[in-house]
Amino acid sequence: MFCNQCEQTAKGTGCTQLGVCGKQPDVAALQDLLIYACQGLACVAHAAAEKGVQDKDTDLFLYKAVFSTLTNVNFDAARFVPLIHKAVELRICMQAKLNPLGVPAPDCDAARFTPAPSDNGDLAGLVKQGETHAINAVDPNADIQSLKQTVIYGIKGVAAYADHAALLGQYDPTVAAYIYEAFAKALRTDLDLGAWVDLAMRCGTANLKAMELLDAGNTGAYGHPVPTAVPIGHRKGKCILVSGHDLKDLETLLKQTEGKGIDIYTHGEMLPTHGYPKLKAYKHFFGHYGTAWQNQIKEFAAFPGAILMTTNCIQKPASAYLPNIFTTGLVGWPGAVHVAGGDFSAVIKRALELPGFTDDLDRGTVNVGFGRNTVMSVAPAVIDAVKAGKIRHFFLVGGCDGAKPGRNYYTEFVEKAPKDTVILTLACGKFRFFDKQLGDIGGIPRLLDIGQCNDAYSAIQIAVALAGAFKCGVNELPLSLILSWYEQKAVAILLTLLSLGIKNIRLGPSLPAFITPNVLAFLVENFNIKPITTPDEDLKAILG
Repeated sequence: MFCNQCEQTAKGTGCTQLGVCGKQPDVAALQDLLIYACQGLACVAHAAAEKGVQDKDTDLFLYKAVFSTLTNVNFDAARFVPLIHKAVELRICMQAKLNPLGVPAPDCDAARFTPAPSDNGDLAGLVKQGETHAINAVDPNADIQSLKQTVIYGIKGVAAYADHAALLGQYDPTVAAYIYEAFAKALRTDLDLGAWVDLAMRCGTANLKAMELLDAGNTGAYGHPVPTAVPIGHRKGKCILVSGHDLKDLETLLKQTEGKGIDIYTHGEMLPTHGYPKLKAYKHFFGHYGTAWQNQIKEFAAFPGAILMTTNCIQKPASAYLPNIFTTGLVGWPGAVHVAGGDFSAVIKRALELPGFTDDLDRGTVNVGFGRNTVMSVAPAVIDAVKAGKIRHFFLVGGCDGAKPGRNYYTEFVEKAPKDTVILTLACGKFRFFDKQLGDIGGIPRLLDIGQCNDAYSAIQIAVALAGAFKCGVNELPLSLILSWYEQKAVAILLTLLSLGIKNIRLGPSLPAFITPNVLAFLVENFNIKPITTPDEDLKAILG
């Protein structure tokens, strides 16, 4: 196997024996084969688009298939088989629509790909095919290969956001059209570096659209987030813990548990959901339990109820809580019960069987709900505070969290940031400091939780609005981005920021293994992107 798509990849180069995330070699091969099958589909779909032929159901399948290969989503080898076959089936159907138009099948191996037999659950043939089409066996030019992987990994993030948006009824065919084009071009070896830089920037543009769609879906269905104090303790009673990112699954579970004497708690990136008016209206939607995804083995083992994983990030469940954990949607782990179709009766049944919390515990609260509507509603006060010198600087400190050493940098950075600075945060990186009491500046909290990773769209809108108010560009604002990354949604967000021309980003805890020195030099020269150093050095460099 070879996989280097996440920040924790082995030895900083790539996992070759077993994924640091727990991914087995057969799963890695099947994920690569699914991407290859989707590239074959993309070759035909891209040709179809040029003839005005487009199919929404194919686009929606594409999102799900690609999303399922993202880090910490699906570890169940058997579930990739129908996706591989479906990609081929849709490719054939799409080509059948083109034949009457005189459009021949694309002349590439991926568009002729036939999956190996997998009778009686024997996946060896498919695994062998996947090993042939590994992600690192594409282009002889290392820099072009680097950019190809950047684009493919970025697309995995785009697909995740587009899939979430589609579940809430938000869809734009231009997102899939970009993916088809980029996937098809990734099979070629005749494109130069300039073409791949362009495709990388356009990946960022496509991701901005996907995040905009998801933002519209979330706020349209559940209202704009409002400032909300979320308990981080617990109360006596039966309980279910919801992790992942999916608001629709959460709402469905809240409806199905209403009146059953079960409290619902969030974990990880589900914390910001407490700020949505329609969700917080449920009286049994009580509080938040635990921290970020990488701590789930310890935290889930101590949780006395059922656990529902709605999207990434799942880790190998310990035997102590395997009977209590359920997956849904695209999430999968061998041995964990998968519930489909929005029917969470098995989860509820298990929660009622388990003891639940036997006491009340008050551990205080944390505040969420500082999306763009909330922040911009106090924009005049923020602007006045900046002009009066009360707010010297804004720091956006966020992104993915992880287990690799060095991430305590972000805790220390926030703790050492001067008291006349404001910390904006989003995604699970916030759990390095989410419960810090930083006070306020003239009634404006110094720590503002914008939301989940996809709420980077909201953060961008805040920055653009502030730039408009100060009559300057975003890069001229007293604003610095201090980002952590782990998986492919972070790659997509970074490409979005770069596509918008945002510069001076500090990235850590380590740079992506798939970025070559030449590609890094390009990013430094054009965007002044830089690795984090130490909190003291970075604060001094930023603030002087």
